[in-house]
Amino acid sequence: MRDQELFDRIDLHLIRVLHTVLTDRSVSRAAVRLGMYQPAVSAALKRLRDLSGDPLLVRSGAGMVPTDAGLRMIEPSAAILRSAAVLFSDARGFDPQTAATTFRIAASDYLDPLFLPMLVAEVKRRAPLCAIEIHPLSPDSDYHGHLSLGDVDLVIGNWQKPPEDLHMARLFEDEIVSLVNQDHPAVRRGWDADGWLQAEHIAPTPTHPGARGIIDQLLDGMGMQRNITARCAHFGLIPDMVAASLLVLTTGRQYCDRFRERLPVRILACPVQFPRLVYYQLWHERTHASSSARWLRDCIKSVAASLRPGSDTPAALPT
Repeated sequence: MRDQELFDRIDLHLIRVLHTVLTDRSVSRAAVRLGMYQPAVSAALKRLRDLSGDPLLVRSGAGMVPTDAGLRMIEPSAAILRSAAVLFSDARGFDPQTAATTFRIAASDYLDPLFLPMLVAEVKRRAPLCAIEIHPLSPDSDYHGHLSLGDVDLVIGNWQKPPEDLHMARLFEDEIVSLVNQDHPAVRRGWDADGWLQAEHIAPTPTHPGARGIIDQLLDGMGMQRNITARCAHFGLIPDMVAASLLVLTTGRQYCDRFRERLPVRILACPVQFPRLVYYQLWHERTHASSSARWLRDCIKSVAASLRPGSDTPAALPT
């Protein structure tokens, strides 16, 4: 019999009978567990024997035991039943206490430095069996492709114009400010737009050749260009570089606020009038109706809300 013909004759009910008969080692006990009449189980076992070309279950003294082929079928049949049990479970509903989903999130570290640690902790607290993976935003910035292929479930970041072909939800807004060493001349003298543009700035390394960060995109639109003399691919290290130099970091106030107590830095208003940064979570139509993905989006939204200025920060905040 060809493989395709064999597969066409197998259904999930038959796999369930196979596993139950082999583990109970009794047709009568299997019938009770399956809620079937014994002759129906015997008929199903006959079909299984015909399909496999093996007795599967044979007598041994007063009882029955699986054959070698039958023993080898126990775990594969169990795996098929486990997979079938979760095949439509996400579409029906998501139980965070019992689910074992893996969540994949792409995000940059220019977010609030507490955000991602808190998100991981919150997911593990509320969904202890789930795994979570934090991926950097792709070097080629092809987050559309990664979302559509399922490489990541959602992307978190800020865009001047969010893509219209993806689903999105706002997480928070933030004022653009500059972070400087507490001894920077601008702390004493202040600065105007020309002085700010001519100061030595530090900025993230572009994600791909020709990429422009949102600050420089905004400046381009105003016909301005700042003096970037340092770049770093690791955004989380930049505040320490600012604290040890006269470099200027321009980003969201919420990010800068996290370093004021730890580092000798000051936050200054920008003399250039920028619009507020808007941070989003983006996802593909592929996961739009998924109950687990909806749960994750709600979790992200609640963590982002807890970090807004004036909100109560959870007592178990990671340090």
